[in-house]
Amino acid sequence: MGQDISIEAQRFKMVREGLGKTQAEFAQMLDAGSSTADIERGKKKITGKIVTELLRQFNINPLWLYGNSYNKHLETSQSTAPKIITMDVSERENMIMVPIKASAGYANNLQDTDWFNELPAFNIPLPQYREGSYRAFQVKGDSMLPVLQPNEWVMGRAVESLRQANDGKIHVVVTSDTVVVKKLRKDSQERVMLISLNNEYPIIEQDVAEISELWEVNSKLSFDLDVHEGQEAMISLKQGLDSLRDEIASIKKGT
Repeated sequence: MGQDISIEAQRFKMVREGLGKTQAEFAQMLDAGSSTADIERGKKKITGKIVTELLRQFNINPLWLYGNSYNKHLETSQSTAPKIITMDVSERENMIMVPIKASAGYANNLQDTDWFNELPAFNIPLPQYREGSYRAFQVKGDSMLPVLQPNEWVMGRAVESLRQANDGKIHVVVTSDTVVVKKLRKDSQERVMLISLNNEYPIIEQDVAEISELWEVNSKLSFDLDVHEGQEAMISLKQGLDSLRDEIASIKKGT
């Protein structure tokens, strides 16, 4: 019977028992009704509000709760993991989409479950998205040209702390008042450099303490199928090299 209960229900029960609380006491603490019995039996889903309260009151890592991390606890002042995740009807984690218009309010609504539930969400059934939590952000502006075009979408994997962030990779960086897509370079434990690929933009010095979430970009979704000037030059160069290689091979055959 225990095998039929979801991992989040099992871990929810582990948290309660670890705190030495009864089902009624725990429900009252989380504002989850009169008892947590139905949640622990798998008959009632864990809401985003409950996940938020577990994080706020007990530093329970949402990724651990759903089986996507080995780290049970988070230090919220230093954590860059997502504060809210949403699930589909099959209890799979959604990939929430954050369009440009929503990114302006994203940083101010990191723990507002209702706000997140209004954003579009989807799942990608590919192995590249099976491990960890993913979120999609729409690219604003041309600071990441030529790799990322304006209005393209990037998919990022949640990074739980700056220590786990891969130096030199493109990340979506969420601070207290903005969301940016930049190449991240670790400068010290207190500061990172946010670098645009477009040289017309200056390097941003960002205090680590102000970073709320980090998402390492691993893919993008584009609707721009035109060949851009830089790409056209590379294609022309490759074609020239291929032609030269063929000519050399032909000369060798004739000798």
